[in-house]
Amino acid sequence: MKKFGLMLCLGLIVVSGSATAAHAQGARTLPAPTERRNLYPENVNAKAEIAEALTTAAKTHKRVLLIFGGNWCYDCHVLDAAFHSAEIAPTLNKNYVLVHVNIGEYDKNLDLANKYDVPLKKGVPAAAVLKSDGTLVVSQKNQEFEKARSMTTDAVLAFLEKWKPGKS
Repeated sequence: MKKFGLMLCLGLIVVSGSATAAHAQGARTLPAPTERRNLYPENVNAKAEIAEALTTAAKTHKRVLLIFGGNWCYDCHVLDAAFHSAEIAPTLNKNYVLVHVNIGEYDKNLDLANKYDVPLKKGVPAAAVLKSDGTLVVSQKNQEFEKARSMTTDAVLAFLEKWKPGKS
């Protein structure tokens, strides 16, 4: 019993130390959402939304950011809250037209995930970035946003900066 207690205690020290080191380096994990919004309405035609976003992106010289997910997905709400934060919203709004693509219970818009090379089997939220002509710039193969609750603000900003217009 003493060994277990010591091991548990040591585990907490390591976790505490990691958290302290992350804060010392200025890493800020994404905050929990204050509310759950209807990000992925049931009756929305995703193909029509993407077409409209592409038109808007062409007129405004932006890229289209597709976020595949579902209302049941906690990390989808964390990522969306980050997109509305004072730190991330300016970069997102200046460079991207955002489209939420509802995957339902992994039974909706699977053709779009396939078209944009997004491997949903690895989890959501999952992202793809398109040029205004619909050409795929990048899709997340390793589900970088899938654990949004563990991501930092800096990591989201780095992604947005890397794939914004004129960068690739």
